[in-house]
Amino acid sequence: MSEIPPTPPIKVGSYGAAGGYQFDEDEIDSVIKQWQDLHDHLGDDLVEAQKIAYVKPPADEFASHDFVDKGANPSGYTLLDQHQRMVDYVAAFITALTAAKNKITVHEQQQRDNLDKTGA
Repeated sequence: MSEIPPTPPIKVGSYGAAGGYQFDEDEIDSVIKQWQDLHDHLGDDLVEAQKIAYVKPPADEFASHDFVDKGANPSGYTLLDQHQRMVDYVAAFITALTAAKNKITVHEQQQRDNLDKTGA
């Protein structure tokens, strides 16, 4: 899978780097919610892309296997890869937005998120 592009700079109020996105402190929660909703929808799309990528031949004969092996599966894997990249990019953007909101670095936010996942 190829790398996702880097997250652009995000500025919330007066915190953060210029040259990217800028949000007011009173609107950042709404922006994060919109990106989380997008992430949820992309997750649903990812499930559908997996179904396409892992399609099985309808019959155990040459034409069906040939179609799946040479057409359907390779196209499905490309679709799945692209959807996964979108999911990963949106997740990274949510982390960056949350870090800017919390006025900390992305690395610190990732550590917070990891701690939240482990329940520590």
